[in-house]
Amino acid sequence: MMPISTGAGGLLGWKILQRTEARQIEILRRDAVVQRATNYLRDNPDKLASPEVLVGDYRMLSAVLSAFGLEGDVANKAFIRKVLESDLGDRNALVNRLSDKRYLRMAEALGFNASGGSSVDLGERLGEAFIQREYERRVGAGDEDLRLALNARREIAAFAGSGKSAATQWYEVMGNPPLRKVFETALGFGPSFGKLPIERQNAEFIKAAQRQFGTSSLSDLAEPAATERIIISFLARAQLTQSEGQNRYSAALALLARPGFV
Repeated sequence: MMPISTGAGGLLGWKILQRTEARQIEILRRDAVVQRATNYLRDNPDKLASPEVLVGDYRMLSAVLSAFGLEGDVANKAFIRKVLESDLGDRNALVNRLSDKRYLRMAEALGFNASGGSSVDLGERLGEAFIQREYERRVGAGDEDLRLALNARREIAAFAGSGKSAATQWYEVMGNPPLRKVFETALGFGPSFGKLPIERQNAEFIKAAQRQFGTSSLSDLAEPAATERIIISFLARAQLTQSEGQNRYSAALALLARPGFV
């Protein structure tokens, strides 16, 4: 995998990434590895006929999972099949009980229970999702914080018009580790925050978002300008933490270098 590098990190890297994103994605579309995966998704609708057929084809399963950021589950065929066979309308179904909502989005996109099969343009949509995720992966190979920022931009957009309560929305954030990390950093929560009771964490997310961004609704925060504020706060705080760590490391090296220290 060829990393995508901006040559800078933090806020400067984010601005460069935004300016070059369209061109980088077009270059990525011509990548041989990406073309093989997206062509397979688009040209083999029969492999998307049912959960059983899908999990039986390693190449298709790998591409589909990668399109939803779940590539690490490619060996968990039995679990993925159960997820995709779940009744989306049943609150107690496996897919609805999972805190990580990427599984639900995958099941909704594939629509096995909703339509009895894949739609005619499903392969095309999966191909586009694969390209976006691959772009994020390659950016992350150069700078993980920029990957997290790209992931947050996409994940937050999914909350637009959801109509869910603020508490429900924040529970979904809490169940999405990459997105949670962005919000925890952007809102200034420390390492001990995760040790609080779940209900308390949810309440603190709501209060902190209201205080810092003027709203606790993820639907409101899905507005591009609001999402940009979140990402800028995340990158600025992450960069500051890294700088402080580097300064402490430099100070420790200077101390160790003093004659007679050891």
